[in-house]
Amino acid sequence: MKLISWNVNGLRACVNKGFMDFFTQINADVFCIQESKMLQEQADFCFDGYHSYWNSAEKKGYSGVVVLSKNEPLKVEYDMGIAHHDKEGRIIRAEYPHFHLVNVYTPNAKRELERLEYRMEWEDDFRAFVNGLSVHKPVVICGDLNVAHKEIDLKNPKTNRRNAGFTDEERGKMSELLESGFIDTFRYFYPDKEGAYSWWSYMGKARENNTGWRIDYFLCSKSLQPYLKDAFIYPHIFGSDHCPVGLELDI
Repeated sequence: MKLISWNVNGLRACVNKGFMDFFTQINADVFCIQESKMLQEQADFCFDGYHSYWNSAEKKGYSGVVVLSKNEPLKVEYDMGIAHHDKEGRIIRAEYPHFHLVNVYTPNAKRELERLEYRMEWEDDFRAFVNGLSVHKPVVICGDLNVAHKEIDLKNPKTNRRNAGFTDEERGKMSELLESGFIDTFRYFYPDKEGAYSWWSYMGKARENNTGWRIDYFLCSKSLQPYLKDAFIYPHIFGSDHCPVGLELDI
């Protein structure tokens, strides 16, 4: 089973930059999108052969997640069920026979860390949410988690120490999530691989120089470890400031 996740930074814009070429070529069983930045009814394109599920933000042109699935999930739900978190179109949960899939776009702490306090609250509530799901069935989490967990996960850790996405607080919450029973699947297969990034600033030739961050993930419950086949990053795929990431499960 092949799963793909991609923060497209605007789905309509990405479709105009080759999204469909990758989507067709990769032929994923499940394809998860973050930052769709649109409503489903605004789409003048379709995903043949896939069931599609959209969760859009109340604010137009902002956030939004999409799940495209060849097989119809057993159940699909949206958000965490916490009112003040559930207005930005950040979560879709799709239940499959062997696991829950959670597609998530984690809030950014923003410049000057103006949203860091909210981010900490989100992290605690999200961890409780996925751990609640894992009581019943293993969980696969995918998406833009907006944090580079370890120094190996970004090009310039020293100069980014207090920047959004690499604060001690955000990294600590990522550690707490993993310690609560999850595997970072890419690091499971490639624990020491350097220069493996999924996001690059549009500034200063960052992508050309591979001055990047790994902030897009597939995490899974530890009970799924025997079924892990491989994890992927696709840095050669353009169309967004993020590239796609993937997971293959023998399930």
